Amino acid sequence: MDIEPSLVGSAERFKLDHELELHEFEDKFVIKSLQSPNQGFWISRRDGNINFLDDETCSGSPSRTSTIYGVVGTIRLVVGTYVVVITSCKEVGSFLGYPVYRVMSMRVLACNDALKFSTGQEKKDEAYFMTLLNIVESTPGLYYSYETDITLNLQRRNKLVEGWMSKPLWKQADPRYVWNRHLSEELIECKLDRFIVPIIQGSFQVAELKLKDSHAMVTLVSRRCNRRLGTRMWRRGANLEGDAANFIETEQLLETEGFRSSFLQVRGSIPLLWEQIVDLSYKPHLSVIKHEQTPLVVERHFSDLSQRYGEIIAIDLTEKHGEEGQLSAAYAAEMKNVPNVRYVPFDFHGHCKDSNFDNLEILYDQISEDAEKQRYFLIDREGNVQEEQRGVIRSNCVDSLDRTNVTQCYLAQKALNLQLQRIGVLSPSECISMFDEEYGKYRALWAEQGDEISLEYTGTHALKGDIVRYGKQTIFGMIKDGMSALSRYYLNNFHDGIRQDALDLISGHYTVNRNSLSPIGQNGFDPFSHNLNAVSGNTLCLTSTNTSIEYDTFLPVTSALIIGGLTATTLTVQQVGRNVHQYVSTAICAGITAGVMAILKANGRQFCSRPRLCGLL
Repeated sequence: MDIEPSLVGSAERFKLDHELELHEFEDKFVIKSLQSPNQGFWISRRDGNINFLDDETCSGSPSRTSTIYGVVGTIRLVVGTYVVVITSCKEVGSFLGYPVYRVMSMRVLACNDALKFSTGQEKKDEAYFMTLLNIVESTPGLYYSYETDITLNLQRRNKLVEGWMSKPLWKQADPRYVWNRHLSEELIECKLDRFIVPIIQGSFQVAELKLKDSHAMVTLVSRRCNRRLGTRMWRRGANLEGDAANFIETEQLLETEGFRSSFLQVRGSIPLLWEQIVDLSYKPHLSVIKHEQTPLVVERHFSDLSQRYGEIIAIDLTEKHGEEGQLSAAYAAEMKNVPNVRYVPFDFHGHCKDSNFDNLEILYDQISEDAEKQRYFLIDREGNVQEEQRGVIRSNCVDSLDRTNVTQCYLAQKALNLQLQRIGVLSPSECISMFDEEYGKYRALWAEQGDEISLEYTGTHALKGDIVRYGKQTIFGMIKDGMSALSRYYLNNFHDGIRQDALDLISGHYTVNRNSLSPIGQNGFDPFSHNLNAVSGNTLCLTSTNTSIEYDTFLPVTSALIIGGLTATTLTVQQVGRNVHQYVSTAICAGITAGVMAILKANGRQFCSRPRLCGLL
């Protein structure tokens, strides 16, 4: 039965406090509710232990008092414990009538007074972990609500038992979509239910449309799965459990004329074991890892999807030639052995070249019969279920970003037309694209969503965003895509390794073992190895490969040599006509430059930023 406020009856909803007060003492941090001052807890700055408030806790004067908007969680490192809190937020809309907020800034509170008694190696390791937490502070795309759980889609919420919403929010949530699940574990152990905020990473976009005489609210919610969090080049494919990288559930929620309707799609990396290691080249080599468990990986992935969503249509948008073609062929071969899943290959670049994006109709013609049988979820004014979604379309390209976003927007638009016609807002011959201004608002939703989830995975906005926003490629869009492509190259090669470490740390994929921490550079862990026995949830030691080159030390030197050599070569070439002796200088400069570039090309992987905590899978 539906458990939304208008239909719940007397069931009391669990709500979190909107504002908390942070008191900073010399020996502890005190966090308490502004609405209920007796509710709260304190954390020792010496050992990080959490305690409930008592009369003596708040005695004395704090050195600083401030307002915070939630506790993200805690994490224990080599020596200290660290508390992550929300320092500012912004209301961005509502989900089924409940306000939703975006995290605007976070702060890490350090409870590490014992660091002064630590060894030099412990201090060095702790400093690296603290650097990772500083990266976490600026994590994009985090959303939450104080009054309802936003990890569950409308159809799943409708099937919950009466009284479910009286449970603490963290108990209502789907664990796989709670970004701070690992960080919340200690708060859960301490039974601090009033202070545990389930946060999703993804996107939350809202638009109000006026279609003829009706007002319609369209909400787009994307929920990133936490089981294989990572960056673009360091988290590809699936792990042995079948969890795919960049896996996101996107719900398009429509509210109009008293009706509520939901349409779900999912995306995720091709669920094989494959890699694409950065090596300073613009498009690194892509290779499929041959492993005896590959069929099981694919089976586990689609079995999980089928249990959660029903019938699956798997759309593969990759190219059918080159290395992408080899990956696609390996995917197609495995899919022949997966029952009850329809695999649909569609070369997006091949069919839509020269900006012929209307050719997506070719794809829709192939899947329309099965897609329309899957339907969508619909509740009428009285709360009665009129339709249920019986399956889901899973889309992917290589990154499952740009091509995927264009395709998902197209499919969602088809579903929205069916929903509006079913409710009676539009006639059978009408569609949303006939309302230019409202259609522009709708497309902007998908463009903003594409930018946000791309920012989380690659560090840049999505490519092909103008296609989603305007339905065509523009000059400005091409320039923006070019800049984003260059930014992706830089971030993938020189920044994403440490960002991957930060994600592995806060997601629990890597946990600090205080009793067996190895010094950096000893017992080296090679991030390029295919240690498939160390896939998930392992407790590892902070190590680095002995033979590795510290990229942050050598990169400036090699860059300076290349730029200096090219500059010197250019200057000497200009002098050749005036002085024959400049030939020798030109040859030497050109030779040095070519030599340095050859070294970089041959050892490209060694000069790139790479993760130090966990392996590829």
